[in-house]
Amino acid sequence: MANSRALALVLLFCALASSCEVALSYFPPAAKEDFLGCLVKQIPPRLLFAKSSPAYPSVLGQTIRNSRWSSPDNVKPLYIITPTNTSHIQSAVVCGRRYKVRIRVRSGGHDYEGLSYRSLQPENFAVVDLNQMRAVWVDGKGRTAWVDSGAQLGELYYAISKYSRTLAFPAGVCPTIGVGGNLAGGGFGMLLRKYGIAAENVIDVKLVDANGKLHDKKSMGDDHFWAVRGGGGESFGIVVAWQVKLLPVPPTVTIFKIPKSVSEGAVDIITKWQVVAPQLPADLMIRVIAMGPKATFEALYLGTCKTLTPLMQSKFPELGMNPSHCNEMSWIESIPFVHLGHRDSLEDDLLNRNNSFKPFAEYKSDYVYEPFPKSVWEQIFGTWLVKPGAGIMIFDPYGATISATPESATPFPHRKGVLFNIQYVNYWFAPGAGAAPLSWSKEIYNYMEPYVSKNPRQAYANYRDIDLGRNEVVNDVSTYSSGKVWGQKYFKNNFERLAVTKGKVDPTDYFRNEQSIPPLIEKY
Repeated sequence: MANSRALALVLLFCALASSCEVALSYFPPAAKEDFLGCLVKQIPPRLLFAKSSPAYPSVLGQTIRNSRWSSPDNVKPLYIITPTNTSHIQSAVVCGRRYKVRIRVRSGGHDYEGLSYRSLQPENFAVVDLNQMRAVWVDGKGRTAWVDSGAQLGELYYAISKYSRTLAFPAGVCPTIGVGGNLAGGGFGMLLRKYGIAAENVIDVKLVDANGKLHDKKSMGDDHFWAVRGGGGESFGIVVAWQVKLLPVPPTVTIFKIPKSVSEGAVDIITKWQVVAPQLPADLMIRVIAMGPKATFEALYLGTCKTLTPLMQSKFPELGMNPSHCNEMSWIESIPFVHLGHRDSLEDDLLNRNNSFKPFAEYKSDYVYEPFPKSVWEQIFGTWLVKPGAGIMIFDPYGATISATPESATPFPHRKGVLFNIQYVNYWFAPGAGAAPLSWSKEIYNYMEPYVSKNPRQAYANYRDIDLGRNEVVNDVSTYSSGKVWGQKYFKNNFERLAVTKGKVDPTDYFRNEQSIPPLIEKY
């Protein structure tokens, strides 16, 4: 009787909706039909996509950024739900709890391991895809903004710039990154030394909890609010929107990109860089992108070339920076210039949601507290970066604001003493071409072990790496002991507080994936 009623509801909503392919194309088993019937009571069928729907592959694939996770051997969601308002998300959670279908959440699709839309083990789950919830509201007078989790960083940056060219927000470098994932895991870019991470500049959220209830900062409590600002996406509920603090930047900023090959002294220069860059004034960020036998020194300075040039000549003369290297522009123009190397059209560069660059990819990360000996840099540039299958290494210097913030202020713990972060990036472009890149990534990661952080060897949560460990599920709950293996690498001593908070807000572990925070239930 219940199944017949669910099917009748589907057909009724189909008759009223502009699109009914999901309802007519898929007749699932009884338990799943009850889940679908529950959904269509509150969510228009045109926003629901079952596996048999003709549109399912394109909806699933539109924001998959790593083509490794598009292959048929990945466990895919039973349904994709594309909400257009908060009530749809609440309904998805309530129905999922009722019919034992777990929910995973995707905002921009940059999840390096794809755990926001795939499972490593057989599991009944649906994906709430926030692609249609991407509004941005800027309060210029109050210097704040509300931004939906489904917006991309480029859309947030662009909306801020439409109000003022002298306000900014310190999140990621790539404009296509989803706001939800970036802020949930910390979020940092070229303003990290001036203003720290994105998460510490979040002042309120709207969140749907594991029971489908809507919360803000006041109703969720201090621990819960602390956890969602850097504790990783999805574990503590679905953040629908974020209120962020907008921060001042000057009318003119300066960018330079100075490539140096090994024959031009790259090894000596980067050996000096690792000590100098973390000690520079907060207004100056110089990161390094290393590829092959070449290092590109890429900088953002909050000021003009006139003041940058003597600063560089005083603090870092080894680089040989001079006024001919300067590119002056507004902060908003620096976003595509850093990422793409040009600033032809802000609208095209920042608002483009049709990213066709979807390579097969592997990523890892490290944190460094002690300068590398010159011999290590010689090995990196002379051996590792010129091997078959070699990838790219990106070095982001810390110091100033990001390092001055206490480790416990947010779940993101990589603070005092960090010289720089390393991201290892490797791409290939055909399904069978991954052997050499994957081997290189594993081998260089092993080679670097003596020279990076220890006990634990730290990693950045937004550079998710399943090789660090995965949760084990016992009695339908992720175990704390298995989560601690990878969790302390991302969060250090903050992991226990995250797990205790999870135990309070989601004790049955409804929101979970292979690297979600496990619940730790305190005993009194």
